Amino acid sequence: MEETGRGRSRSVRCRGPAMTHDNLPAEGIDPEQAADASGAWFETWDGIRFCRENAPCRQVFYASDYQFDDIRRDDIVLDIGANVGAFCIRASRFSDHVVAVEPLTPVILARNILLNHCRISVLDLALGDGTPMDVAWDGLARTMPTATLESIIRLAGGCDFLKCDCEGAEWLIRPDHLARIRRIEMELHSPPLCGRPNPLLLDYVGKHYEIHIDRVPAHGPLGLMGYLHAKRMGPGL
Repeated sequence: MEETGRGRSRSVRCRGPAMTHDNLPAEGIDPEQAADASGAWFETWDGIRFCRENAPCRQVFYASDYQFDDIRRDDIVLDIGANVGAFCIRASRFSDHVVAVEPLTPVILARNILLNHCRISVLDLALGDGTPMDVAWDGLARTMPTATLESIIRLAGGCDFLKCDCEGAEWLIRPDHLARIRRIEMELHSPPLCGRPNPLLLDYVGKHYEIHIDRVPAHGPLGLMGYLHAKRMGPGL
């Protein structure tokens, strides 16, 4: 993996002819957005800069489906499925301890982190059961080792706030691995994108968290059930 700029503060200039590959949409792009004179990067309405990259997959530039204005300054924030940084870069405005997990676009992610002068650690791995598996997003795929949520949390130094978007791998999370997590923002997926939902995980979250699920209409993206917003119940939380 390329240098992620962990703990460094400098800008990068990433050049590429386009932000999308063939006819794949670049989610959230607004033609009114600011850009530098060379066309190396563009800026969203809320001041986040992204490199213009020609990649064989969709690059997500907004995090509007997630609720995260309650992130605390001392929270350890874990972004599993960080893509090119839409969530983790914004989360770093609230917390000084953000860790991004991304198996397919870690190099583009690292460039965007540097471009925004953020202090975010990048883990080039995938959520899973600890065994190798095929990981894919649009036209990009890798066979790589995976790590359980427990292992990822250990590498991150803990987790208070979990954002997870991993195309069905969320159902491999063991419920007890959520024990110390205060807040969860998670995409929920279903067949044919992945296997069946894990009822034990759903039962645990329903028992220990105040939850709300924004369900995706039937005509929405195939295999996407909705977005889980969960806050752990208990005193002092």
